Amino acid sequence: MSDTPAIMICGHGSRDDGAVEEFNLLAKNLRERFPDRMVESGFLEFATPIIRTGLDKLVEQGAKQILCVPGMLFAAGHVKNDLPSEINNFAAEHKDLDVRFGRDLAVDRRLLEVCKQRIEEAEAACDSEVDRKDTLLMVVGRGTNDSDANSNVHKVMRMLWEGMGFGWGEVCYSGVAFPRVPEGIEHATKLGYKRILVIPYFLFTGILVRRIYDQTDEVAANHPDIEFVKAGYLKDHPLVIDTFVDRVEEMLTGENNMNCQLCKYREQIIGYEGDVGTAQVGHHHHVMGIGTDGDHHHHHHGHHHHHHHDHGHSHDHGDDK
Repeated sequence: MSDTPAIMICGHGSRDDGAVEEFNLLAKNLRERFPDRMVESGFLEFATPIIRTGLDKLVEQGAKQILCVPGMLFAAGHVKNDLPSEINNFAAEHKDLDVRFGRDLAVDRRLLEVCKQRIEEAEAACDSEVDRKDTLLMVVGRGTNDSDANSNVHKVMRMLWEGMGFGWGEVCYSGVAFPRVPEGIEHATKLGYKRILVIPYFLFTGILVRRIYDQTDEVAANHPDIEFVKAGYLKDHPLVIDTFVDRVEEMLTGENNMNCQLCKYREQIIGYEGDVGTAQVGHHHHVMGIGTDGDHHHHHHGHHHHHHHDHGHSHDHGDDK
């Protein structure tokens, strides 16, 4: 058995092959950062391998301690419920193992720096020059039914707005929370700015990121007097990898503390009073490991009903990308 802590990278999973490939690239980069450790990865829904498969492989390889790090930006339903449920069930079956669960990436100065670079890249690619004071920054979050997680997107936006000197800043969401992307960008067009710069605050590509860009184009077509600029998402930037490395090391130093002051499962949060003390139960068994759209296209022509799984339902998918 190995005394060196093993690492399990827990991803959300996606129906999109590109998103899965980018997550696997993240896992590859983390393996390179921890050459002396066993590293596995798995997904909560759709894609394979599932998280349990990765955990079982680490046990087979002789791991005594497993550090489970969520591959997610914010702590909403997945980090607070679904992943802990998976990890707790596994740990209960392996009482001889030391299994630890890390925290989300959260609002981190390095991720803000990545956003800054993505914004600067988008500006540099523009044919015209528009002063930042004449530019509205639109940060797009995933959206969740956890107001604490949604508020983190506002904090990211505000720090970029002030730090980079934009004339104005707004937030919208790809799903669940309001305003959605079309309404948010349409509202932004009424504020009188020459340019609207849209940046998805997402880790990976996928259906949602492409939809954000498409919806931006749709609003832009109705406002030819405004320049619309689309910035890139976080992806596998070295600073993103650095942040993940820190989350792993925090589990060993005892600094792995999530901020629970505004957690709706622990505190009476306005509008979510009934969620206090809700059981920590996963909600993804029906889509666990069923494959990506690419898998279905090639191998599962009889199961197209899975393609229409509704991400607007009551439990959120808001901390994953």
